Amino acid sequence: MSKQQRLIAVTYCRVSSVRQVKEGSGLTSQAIRCSEYAKYKNYEVIHVFQDEGISGSLIERPGMQEMLNFIRKQKEKPCIVLIDDISRLARGLAAHIELRTAISAAGGKLESPSIEFGEDSDSVLVENLLASVSQHSRQKNAEQVSHRMRARALNGYCVTPPVPGYQYKKVAGHGKLLVRDELANIVQTALESFASGRFQTLAEVTRYLNSQPTFPKGKSSKVVHPQRVADMLRRPIYAGYLNYPTWNINMILGHHEPIISYETFKKIQERLDGKAKVPARKDISHAFPLRGFIVCACCQKAMTACFSQGRSRKYPYYFCATKGCSSYKRTIAREKIESEFENLLKQLKPSKNLFNLAHAIFKDLWEERMINRHGEIHVIKNHVLKIENQIMKMVDRVVETDSPTLVATYEDRIRNLEDQKITLKEKIAQCGTALPDFDTAFHTAFDFLENPYKMWASGQLEHQRSLLKLTFTDNLAYDRNSGFRTAKTTLPFAVLNGISKGNYGMVELSGIEPLTSTLPVSRSPS
Repeated sequence: MSKQQRLIAVTYCRVSSVRQVKEGSGLTSQAIRCSEYAKYKNYEVIHVFQDEGISGSLIERPGMQEMLNFIRKQKEKPCIVLIDDISRLARGLAAHIELRTAISAAGGKLESPSIEFGEDSDSVLVENLLASVSQHSRQKNAEQVSHRMRARALNGYCVTPPVPGYQYKKVAGHGKLLVRDELANIVQTALESFASGRFQTLAEVTRYLNSQPTFPKGKSSKVVHPQRVADMLRRPIYAGYLNYPTWNINMILGHHEPIISYETFKKIQERLDGKAKVPARKDISHAFPLRGFIVCACCQKAMTACFSQGRSRKYPYYFCATKGCSSYKRTIAREKIESEFENLLKQLKPSKNLFNLAHAIFKDLWEERMINRHGEIHVIKNHVLKIENQIMKMVDRVVETDSPTLVATYEDRIRNLEDQKITLKEKIAQCGTALPDFDTAFHTAFDFLENPYKMWASGQLEHQRSLLKLTFTDNLAYDRNSGFRTAKTTLPFAVLNGISKGNYGMVELSGIEPLTSTLPVSRSPS
């Protein structure tokens, strides 16, 4: 056959994973084999089309669609379409038939060095059988991979892509293991701040993550999506546990290092499942850090703020925006109201003697708690044994009952008991570790209590908003004539105030409750 009489051909190659593209030579070997076949058949290969990392079960593929459009434009018919193997076209019978039909409709004729395609009934039967075998092979491979992944997950290893805060690293004796990365501290701050109430809403957590330059943002939006934040808050992997409901794996202790404690994770879930909070205001800025926190003393509604344009510059004001209020739109200069607020903060600073006394009281409690840690371990272990006995009883009831309703009730109860057991075991582990000395553990807290104004003076909006939540139990009422009304402070400041008046008493340590239950409490004089 002369050169003018040679049939034209195109080659189609496909690999199903990105790893095959990076590490293997699958695409190249397919193209070479088809090229040798074309030389043998005296075809002229005019183009090679590829699909990289595309599953054989999918029909919509960029390379395939490009090839079909190319074939349609060819004047010489038919255009030979070369594939290395039937599995390169598709790994499913339905997908194979549909693509085979699409190639024929475009004016192409399918050929391969591995199989002879024909239109007679025997050839079609063989072709369909091979396509079915390819589909079975794909499904079997998927099942084997799934079984291996489930077995590894049951052994305490994460088998899914790493979440923010972790990366995979080869560790001797473990293979690929999740380890903390450079984002771990950011994630820890976000989660612990939400658990403690420093961040009241998902919007505040989202805002914090968006403010971190190194935290990955959406490719198109360039921001952290709220749903992504909601998913982060629900992930037990950050507390050191694995959860794969589709594989019937629930709360398996992982080998990776947790970023937060399980107790913190539980607090997050309780906050998410509890009463919804008012969404955080989006108009809070460095210009007006008190906006939304101070309320009008007349109507008890939140005051707002804005800039008023003067002759030469803009002037900042706070004001009440509630219609019908006697203070409606009567402005208060930002400098005046924030200056009075700063004076209020400075008044909260305890005297040196009072601060030293409070420091000594807390230190005594801390040291007493450390002495009692071994006793706490014994109490907790007994509690764990009781829970395990309750779980066994519930399991026996599940086996004995035929009622689906009772089975569901017992299973819920078992899950709750397992959850309690995890929490208690974490406390046992904590009791078995060495605690830092008192000054190390409470350095930051006492720095804040010693002079809360320093946090406000930092000028960082995040710190200023945190100070408001840490210092005051409620919004501050402001009267434009008399200034701030009496402020209700949080427990630490209330305790210091009680000590200064001599109204305090010591509460004995009890059970395994956290240290917060052992603080000095104010009381009325008898």
